[in-house]
Amino acid sequence: MRFIGIDPSTKTGFVALDERGNVIKAKELTGIGSVDPKRMTTLIYEIISHVYPDDFIVIEGFPYSTQRAMFAGGLHHGIRNELYKRKLPYYEVAPNAVKKFVAVTGWTGEPGNKRRLKDKEKKEAVKDAVIEHYGFTHTSDNIVDAYIMARIARELFLDLNGTKAFGYGRPPYQNEVIDSILELPKKVVAK
Repeated sequence: MRFIGIDPSTKTGFVALDERGNVIKAKELTGIGSVDPKRMTTLIYEIISHVYPDDFIVIEGFPYSTQRAMFAGGLHHGIRNELYKRKLPYYEVAPNAVKKFVAVTGWTGEPGNKRRLKDKEKKEAVKDAVIEHYGFTHTSDNIVDAYIMARIARELFLDLNGTKAFGYGRPPYQNEVIDSILELPKKVVAK
């Protein structure tokens, strides 16, 4: 059993953890070239080639806004289509929930004097939070996000299989993320 986190992007983060939460694979996937549809097609193939039939998969949900909306939409749908064709179930996690799982809100400062973190600041806050929570570090923010999703996959699996007493030992913000995922159905796969 492996726990998989996928952060779809032009540089897709892919992380696989073993049953104990140790990193088996942490890789940034890019596909071939910079021209679509070849880049997107080969990227989707590359992502799917790293997924095994018994993996427990969590994928980041669709981004709310992006400079490259067409590419992002195509990539997200392409990955989901391939998972569906291979009858591989998966769970989706909203982008903000990924950050919430490591206690990053996207804001800094004291009440009454808060400001929103900008792109690089937010990515650094997430990297710092992952180091603080798990001791994991990587230069790629895509891999860091995929690592968080792999951790979410592991916690979700433990809760669903009664191995962990539903949130026992987790911070409340992590329980909120797991609970929000459990409220939604697992993506149905072809029979």
